[in-house]
Amino acid sequence: MTKTGKPSGTSPWFRLQHRLAPYLFVAPFLILFGLFGFWPIVKSVILSLYITSGPRDQVYVGMANFRFLLRDPDFHIAVWNTAVFAFWSVFVQLPLALALALLLSQRWLRGREWFRLVFFSPNLLGQVFVGVLFSVLFVPQYGLLNTVLQPVTAFLHRFLPFVPVIALDTKWLANPSLVMPALVLTSLWMYVGFNMIYFLAALQAVDRDLYEAATVDGANGWQQFLAVTMPGIRPVAVFVLITSTIGSFQLFELPYIMLGNGPGPNKAGLTIVMYLYQTGFLSGDLGYASAVGWTLALGLLIVSLAQMRITGVLRR
Repeated sequence: MTKTGKPSGTSPWFRLQHRLAPYLFVAPFLILFGLFGFWPIVKSVILSLYITSGPRDQVYVGMANFRFLLRDPDFHIAVWNTAVFAFWSVFVQLPLALALALLLSQRWLRGREWFRLVFFSPNLLGQVFVGVLFSVLFVPQYGLLNTVLQPVTAFLHRFLPFVPVIALDTKWLANPSLVMPALVLTSLWMYVGFNMIYFLAALQAVDRDLYEAATVDGANGWQQFLAVTMPGIRPVAVFVLITSTIGSFQLFELPYIMLGNGPGPNKAGLTIVMYLYQTGFLSGDLGYASAVGWTLALGLLIVSLAQMRITGVLRR
């Protein structure tokens, strides 16, 4: 002890407290993560090697779950549906989000802050609520979508014969060929504004002097977009691309609610996560569901690495 009554900085007890203090602060997180994060991950790896019938009845089968998964036709359907949804939702959603961000970043546009809120607000709603809402909008005869599209497509068909006319009795959620377009349209309404916010933040970080220099050099708007805007927002664009792809492959609530708690006609709305849910919680085979989950995780890792390599983020 010092003369002031405080513990000496050289005492063993003080040094022990000094070493243990950081670990005591992070201990609550480590304990919670170990119980509810790390251990479930390890348990799911172990479960993927078993066939289960409930939580207690387990039979070790090794890699048999993964071998069956590769020839499971339902899993193939789920992968195809999810990949189609991811492709259209990403390659339509992101250009629309970027276009909105470019428009709403223009200083001449009045009320752009209000428009930003309007386009972002659908993301504040949960997927369950959105699923219920759009299942009503897609109702034949009286649904808002058919009511709006029927006169619009009929007018366009007069001048562009290749444009199909949407009838009032079009059953979007009962027609296997229209289920995926309905899901993509719903996801666009929900997430275009969300990704728009990322692009808006990226656009505001681009140095305005670069645009002035490009203008002096005689670059037009399109050339400025390619030479200044795209390089400036490239890190954010890659981030949005990867996160949107991962989110698309995790699709579950939206089709589950819109298609009446199921995969829809001819399993047109069956996704990988929905198939995992059906296998694990409805059929009770948590082992096979774990194999599906880890296959999805591995697939997302490969796709993300490929996207990073193509965009130049991950270099050799």
